[in-house]
Amino acid sequence: MSLLNVKSALSKFHRRRRSVESYEWWNHLNYAQKFSVSSLYKFGYEINFVRMIDHNSIVIMSLNVKIVTVDKDGLIDSQPDILIRRN
Repeated sequence: MSLLNVKSALSKFHRRRRSVESYEWWNHLNYAQKFSVSSLYKFGYEINFVRMIDHNSIVIMSLNVKIVTVDKDGLIDSQPDILIRRN
């Protein structure tokens, strides 16, 4: 596959992805979380879900099998101590 074909395929992939702001979870995030989530989204991470714990939200995102969390301060934990059920 030529470099031109790879660039074309990646371009189509990125156009098909919806914007991170369109996720139903977006309105549950504070500004620090929105910044961190947007940064991770650019690398291909997707929002799995948001959990509310004591009026604070924690964002769980994944890229393939890699899981990360974003806490209320926008800090990214690339090795969270959580278990996620898989279908």
